[in-house]
Amino acid sequence: MQFSKPIKQNYFLSQPHQPFFVLGIFNALLMMVLFILSFKGIVRVHMPLTSLHAYSFIYLVFTNAFTGFLLTTFPRFNRTKEIGKSYYTKIFYGNIAGTVLFVLGLFFSKALIFVSMAVLCTAYLFIVLKLLDIYKSATVQNKNDSFWILTAMTVGFIAQLLFMVSLYFPYFEKVAVLSSFYLYLIFLAFSVAQRMIPFFSHSTVQKNDNFPKFVFILLLLKTVFILTSSLDFQIIIDISLSIYLAKEFLRWKLNPFDSQPILWILHLALFWLPLGFMLSALSLILQWISGLDFYFLGIHLLALGFLTTVLIGFGTRVILGHSGQVPHADRFTIYLFYFTQIVVLSRVLLSISTALGWKMGFLFDMSATFWVILFAAWSYRYGKILILGKS
Repeated sequence: MQFSKPIKQNYFLSQPHQPFFVLGIFNALLMMVLFILSFKGIVRVHMPLTSLHAYSFIYLVFTNAFTGFLLTTFPRFNRTKEIGKSYYTKIFYGNIAGTVLFVLGLFFSKALIFVSMAVLCTAYLFIVLKLLDIYKSATVQNKNDSFWILTAMTVGFIAQLLFMVSLYFPYFEKVAVLSSFYLYLIFLAFSVAQRMIPFFSHSTVQKNDNFPKFVFILLLLKTVFILTSSLDFQIIIDISLSIYLAKEFLRWKLNPFDSQPILWILHLALFWLPLGFMLSALSLILQWISGLDFYFLGIHLLALGFLTTVLIGFGTRVILGHSGQVPHADRFTIYLFYFTQIVVLSRVLLSISTALGWKMGFLFDMSATFWVILFAAWSYRYGKILILGKS
């Protein structure tokens, strides 16, 4: 009598967060190296540097990370069935194909970049459609947070289409970059954070359902005022966002310094959002008074201070929790969090030195190298768990 051998399951693809996290980490390293080489003129690419930097980090790095998180957690807090493996693996393979085509297109042709964006946008559309299906079939009574997460993802789809158009009509480049960053990425990370962090922290304070709506409106106004070069209104919006966000976050009584490290990392990441907008307002005030250009300071404060720190916190918690380990930050992860703040500081120094004409070009190399070290260290600590499971 013969028995068939049991089919060995592929752990790497067994949960949605694993492949997307790995691809996001890999792209964080690859896209920074490509940006450094193109910025220094070592390689020539068929794409404007601003678009290359924005598109690659928004849609090939952070989008993969948040896709992994949402495909894992969105069904849970909507109380629906989990997403099937066959569905999310197709999206993952689409993202791999899009990434490969994007890198090839950078070196060979703009047309190939367009094809890569079309592939990535199609894969992204299937993420949105699945989240929409989950939203419609949700069994929870309050779907407010899910609605705003879905809104951010929908804006991300539209913004990707604008990026595709901007390849041949550069007039659309700025609106594609700004809508992708503020109305998609920042708002998505905010929507997820304001949903999950109070939940992780066991906050019993009643949430304000209008909070995400007002933040979205303010981010929309900020985008419009940047596009119209209205510096005074940008300052007003930044200050308004900073005060409004800080007031609401403080109302939640999170008590970060009395929490476990994994929680206070998320808490302090959350407060990077109002701090980033306030520092952005100060830089714009100085620009208004003196004419100094602080070289995308506001954007990088949010991208590094808020987004990257949130990514470290959420990513660590999901990786540990879904591999059967206690979701606590060990000493190594705490040091990674501290090092993230050093990455932020190095980028701030680059903006200040550029504005003041100090000609300290090494700060660019330093901040970019710190980014590579950060994600290389994170992959060293958690890559094996993502691919092979708990050791």
